[in-house]
Order: sequence, then C-alpha cells, then structure tokens
Amino acid sequence: MIEYLYLLHCSDGSFFTGSTDDLDKSISDHIEGKDPHHYTFSRRPVKLVFSEKVLQSQKGGLTEEQLKNWSRKKKLEILSRPKTKDIAK
Repeated sequence: MIEYLYLLHCSDGSFFTGSTDDLDKSISDHIEGKDPHHYTFSRRPVKLVFSEKVLQSQKGGLTEEQLKNWSRKKKLEILSRPKTKDIAK
C-alpha cells in the first residue's frame, strides 16, 4: 500500500506533519478547514511544502516520526526549494 508523508507550512509560520493514503483529499481538507478541532484550522491558509510517496512495506524510508523531528531550520530550507509536488529528502 502507498502512503504519503507531507509537510504543510501554516500562516502563523508553524509546520504541520501528516501522513495519508490520499494526499489530494487530505490537503484539500486542510485548505478548506473541514475540521474546526484540527491543528491547521485556525492556521489557514496552509501550503504544501513537502510530500514523499512511501511504500508501507519499505524499510529504511522516511517516516512520519522522522519528518516531525526535523529541525525548524531544515523545514524552512524546504521553502526555498523549487515548487514540485514531490520533493526528495
């Protein structure tokens, strides 16, 4: 099964890390503010700054936990990279 890890940059300068099997739907839900209790709801607009497709059976690949533990500096560096849907680590 394929899963996507993603990083959103929020309007308050914070970051949100998530994982999903349907990237387009998840990003759309964050942008539209589907859940008022969700972290990104009051921090919209949000911008997708990183995503990576990962096979769940893949060993040694990037995990959501690793992405969450990236330093703020590393996350900010992603903002300066070319805009693409999938950006390599």
